[in-house]
Amino acid sequence: MNREFSNTDLSKPLQVLLTLAAFAFVLTAFVFPYRIDWFDSKSYFYLPLELFVFGLALLVPGRVGRSLRAVLTIVLAAGVIFRIADISAFQVFSRPFNPVFDSYLLADGFHFLTTTFGLVAAIAAAFALVILAVGILLASYFSLRRLQAVLASTPRVSARVVVAGLVVWVIASSLGWPRASRYFYDQLAMHVSNTVVSIKDFSEFKILVEVDAYANVPGDSLFTGLQGKDVLVVFVESYGRTLLDKQEYSDQFRPYLTASSKTLEASGFQSRSAFLTSPTVGGISWLAHGTALSGLWIDSQVRYDSLMMSQRPSLVRLFQRAGWRTVGVMPAISLAWPEGDYFGYEQLYTAPELNYQGAPYNYVTMPDQFTLAQFQKYELAQAQRQPIMAELALVSSHAPWTPVPTLRDWSEIGDGSEFTEEANSGDAAEVVWQSRDRVLQQFRECIEYVLSTISSFAQTFGDDDLVILVIGDHQPMPYVTDNTDNRDVLVHLIAKDPAVMDAVAHWQWTPGMLPANDAPVWRMDEVRDRFIQAFSP
Repeated sequence: MNREFSNTDLSKPLQVLLTLAAFAFVLTAFVFPYRIDWFDSKSYFYLPLELFVFGLALLVPGRVGRSLRAVLTIVLAAGVIFRIADISAFQVFSRPFNPVFDSYLLADGFHFLTTTFGLVAAIAAAFALVILAVGILLASYFSLRRLQAVLASTPRVSARVVVAGLVVWVIASSLGWPRASRYFYDQLAMHVSNTVVSIKDFSEFKILVEVDAYANVPGDSLFTGLQGKDVLVVFVESYGRTLLDKQEYSDQFRPYLTASSKTLEASGFQSRSAFLTSPTVGGISWLAHGTALSGLWIDSQVRYDSLMMSQRPSLVRLFQRAGWRTVGVMPAISLAWPEGDYFGYEQLYTAPELNYQGAPYNYVTMPDQFTLAQFQKYELAQAQRQPIMAELALVSSHAPWTPVPTLRDWSEIGDGSEFTEEANSGDAAEVVWQSRDRVLQQFRECIEYVLSTISSFAQTFGDDDLVILVIGDHQPMPYVTDNTDNRDVLVHLIAKDPAVMDAVAHWQWTPGMLPANDAPVWRMDEVRDRFIQAFSP
């Protein structure tokens, strides 16, 4: 007997245990779902086609059989790794993992862990991923080796059983029995298909990105309805519709928005609100920024990279063409950011330029009130200046939502050191995240802080020439939305000048900060062109 198959005496308890463990691993690989919320007591009650196909391949003897086993080992390990990657992607982004679009997420995840939990924790997590991948490969190898040995010990009986099982599967499947599955194959085929489609999409998008009706429109024909006004496009992290739809939030958040409307009105500001459908969920905020400002649907890193290399004018660059000073304020960016060249900022303030001297709020580099105070100081407070168009990407509502900042009197804002005590207060992220109820509460409180900061900024520093477009970048991660498929975010337009609201009356947005349940829902890639059309008659 081949020495590889010599240690398969099923009369010994240890050998039986090893065989059962190998079978359980392979069966699990074939049936476990790619979303945590799909796990239940019936997850194992399937008859997978792959079990019999693998069985037939493992029955092939000799060198050919060993070669087939090697191929099956790689296939099995790849399927398990992709399934785990899918589970992770659904938890954060509410979609399957895409090997073309998501490979860069490893670096971003490492950065997030480093800034939130420290370098040691990030390195430990990276090491754990490597160990997990190697462990899956070894488990696949030894499981299939074990099963091949068992099948080879009684080849005729094994062949009859495997063929009989295959016949039963074919009959059950043809009769429409839903538990006759080929889930493992379908998932691998989906990933292969998505990879091919993603590569094709990249080629097609490179052509689409250069087609733009506003590419050559002269500046004196743009934004004539906003002449002399400062226009701020403010992105609010994780500001999703779940805050209105999910009762854990809405009972407090709807009254908060109603009160915000009244506060703005008391200062002479009007507001209008609606919804946008974001191209992303749970993260990758720059896809939403690129979508809103370019007028193209940017739902992958591949598309984003193509956009950054294109000549398509962003909303920022069009304002620059029309005579505005263009500014970008990006407090979350601490390293070089060459993508800023695409958008067309004359001045870019990243974390180093904002010169925050306080402690960070975990991942959040600085509280949003400090960011807005510095923008006011460096730009809006300057005498003899052009009107300003600015994009501001606020970050205080970014996970892990601890500690929750508090709004201060604007006269108290200095170099940022005044925030250090608060930044170091409260429980650490690993403590907060032990309670889901607490995570939900602090997420809502962070959103309320950001909106209160924007409202207070407008009331303190704004005049008839201030226009603010507030856009949620995406829904928060599925962990805090109960895995909703809805991708809508809130959008608000705030201004004092009634002419601004008159210009967008045809949008039919809801008056105030609380959008009606049936308020308009646009795709986020419609924002740029609709904004141009409203103010460029």
